[in-house]
Parts: sequence; C-alpha cells; structure tokens
Amino acid sequence: MKPALPVACLFLCLAGAASADGGTSTSPLKAREVCSACHGKDGNSASDQFPRIAGQRAAYVAAALRAYRAGLRNDPTMRAQSEYLSDQEIVDLAAYYGAQTGLATHRSAWCGG
Repeated sequence: MKPALPVACLFLCLAGAASADGGTSTSPLKAREVCSACHGKDGNSASDQFPRIAGQRAAYVAAALRAYRAGLRNDPTMRAQSEYLSDQEIVDLAAYYGAQTGLATHRSAWCGG
C-alpha cells in the first residue's frame, strides 16, 4: 500500500496549498503546515518515503523549491506544492528548515550500532 501514501499526501497538500486570495500565495505558517504533512513538523520526516529536510542548507532548500516550481526538477507532488509559493515564502521556508536540527537517518556499525 506504499503508493497510496504519496497520493494521499498530494491531495492533502493540494487542499492546503491554495489560499483565500485565489490560490496564488500562502502564508509562511500555512506553507509549513503543508510541508509538514510529508516532511514532518520540524523537517524530520518519520517516513523513509520523504526526505528529511531539517538542518539542510537554506540555499539548497530554496534552490530545490525554485527548481520544482519551474519544472526543472521532476516530482509532481513537489511541483504542486511549490507552484503557489512566492520567492519570499521560499526564502522563509528554507531559513526555517535550515535552522532546525536534523536527525540521523540511520545508525552504522561505526557509530556503535
């Protein structure tokens, strides 16, 4: 049933992405809520299906969001999420997730386990 999770997330995110001003922009808080549906509240996704973006360099997150918005990175869900974000909202989201503490994705034998 794994394929159903991205589809469900897409519909959840699309429902939350459009704003009261006709769907052309979102508030920073609303945008973070939409992102958290897949990436987790602080950017540490609980699912291996979605990348952990907490602690990622802000410049990278901003560049990735702009590329999704422009269609230069191919991911239908992220394209749908980013197309309503303004340049300032992208900067704000990137700064927020960049300031979060990223959790390790796995433990190796080198780390004791």
